[in-house]
Amino acid sequence: MGSLKLLSEKPWLWSFVGALAVFLATIAFTGGYGAGGMVTAALALAEFTVIVGVGQMFVITLGPGNVDLSLPANIGLASAVAMKVMDGSDSMVAMGLLAALACGMAIGMCNYLLIWALRIPPIIATLSASFIIQSVDISYGRGLQIKPPPGFADFTNLQVLGIPVLAIVVILFTITAAIMLQRMIYGRSVLAIGQNMRAAWLAGVKVGRIRFLTYTLSGALGGIDGALLAGYFRGANVDLGNEYLLSSLAVVVIGGTSVAGGKANIPGIWGAALFLVLLLTMLNTFGVSAGVRLVLTGAIIVGVITAAGGQKAQR
Repeated sequence: MGSLKLLSEKPWLWSFVGALAVFLATIAFTGGYGAGGMVTAALALAEFTVIVGVGQMFVITLGPGNVDLSLPANIGLASAVAMKVMDGSDSMVAMGLLAALACGMAIGMCNYLLIWALRIPPIIATLSASFIIQSVDISYGRGLQIKPPPGFADFTNLQVLGIPVLAIVVILFTITAAIMLQRMIYGRSVLAIGQNMRAAWLAGVKVGRIRFLTYTLSGALGGIDGALLAGYFRGANVDLGNEYLLSSLAVVVIGGTSVAGGKANIPGIWGAALFLVLLLTMLNTFGVSAGVRLVLTGAIIVGVITAAGGQKAQR
């Protein structure tokens, strides 16, 4: 009874319960073979989704209609920029990461300027921006064969006792993001805007500035994610970020952030990311086709949104 009460009070814990259930089902099917490797792989892949998921979460928390659909194109372009700046040299890693970060920040700033200047919905602005970014990426990164510096590639794949070092870094980052959301003026302003933008403005919150910073933050995290993915997969690719459009939205919703805005949850993003990665692993183990995997992921998102809507209507 105590566990059920905890789950009802903190519904984002269901994402961790789901991840555990999927993991147990998979190792039951394989007879326990490869359980340790599965956990390591899940953490290694989930960390990239968590990074962009945190940025997407801040954007969605701003209120209905706010979403960043430029993340996949952002990741692809930033990966190419990072690899070109690094040029295979470990001494240029810091500069390459800064270049990817700056690239992502510029994209985030442009996203908000489109929203502000043209007065168009964020979903249209960021989707339009993604086509422009992708065109630039295709032109800039066409034929790019530059591999990441050996030391950088090794770091993104480094493990200690079966735990990816990068996952530990991302956990520390999410703890910082949680503190920023709950304890800092910026995070509280994001929550206030999502709950009621006009009331937040009347209370003295600089709504335009906070929205600008939030879209810039999302872009920056997409940029740094692109650089890290290029290191992990040992090369840049135009399509490197394609899967992160659906997954960045999915982890936010499944993780307990309200699509109506004003309510966010960072720990749930980790649970949702692990759940999605382990679900994919389970479906691959069971021999399920790619089309069915996408349908199931979409159905899960719709189910969570519907459940959340039902709970809101009951209050």
